[in-house]
This record gives sequence, C-alpha cells and structure tokens, in this order.
Amino acid sequence: MLIVFAILILISAIILGTIVLVQNPKGGGLSGSFGGLGNQLMGVKQTTDVLEKGTWIFAAVIGILCITSSLFIPSNAGTSNKNDQYFKNAPASAPAAPQQAPAKP
Repeated sequence: MLIVFAILILISAIILGTIVLVQNPKGGGLSGSFGGLGNQLMGVKQTTDVLEKGTWIFAAVIGILCITSSLFIPSNAGTSNKNDQYFKNAPASAPAAPQQAPAKP
C-alpha cells in the first residue's frame, strides 16, 4: 500500500512542478513559449487563475497523501533487526557474582 502512495505522491509532485514552472505572475515564463494558445482560448486572467488553483490543489493532494500514507506504516516497522531475534531466544544468564577486593595485609 505504501508503494501506491509513493507513486501517487511522485506523480502529484511532477504535475505540481510542471504547473509551477509554467506559471509566472508577470505573464512571461514557459506559458509564453506556447505561442499564447492558452491565452487565446481562456484569456490571460483565467489562465493564471487555473494555474494558481492547480498549484493549491496539487500541494494539498501531496500533503494529504503524505499524512494518509503514515497511517499505513506497520507499527513494528523499523524496530526489528537480526539481533532482536537472537536476544529474544537467548537463555537468561545468571548475574555475575560481585568480586571482593583482596584483603590488605
């Protein structure tokens, strides 16, 4: 399940990065490189509104996916290692007897 969330987060991050690179508040950027096609269809003001809404939506999607994916992490993930099995099965040893200091002559 974590792999599905990782793939969705990666796709959303790529789309968000693309949206951010396309927009420029001064009217330049990569959106001007497309010959103004988007501006002719939707108008200048509406293009920036759509891109701004897309930025917020994909940022929210990434945040929600990150928080939700943490719910699917198993509770014992990251706490077990090879030594844990050894110590669980090892017999309990008797505590060492305290050593007495040698007698002074």
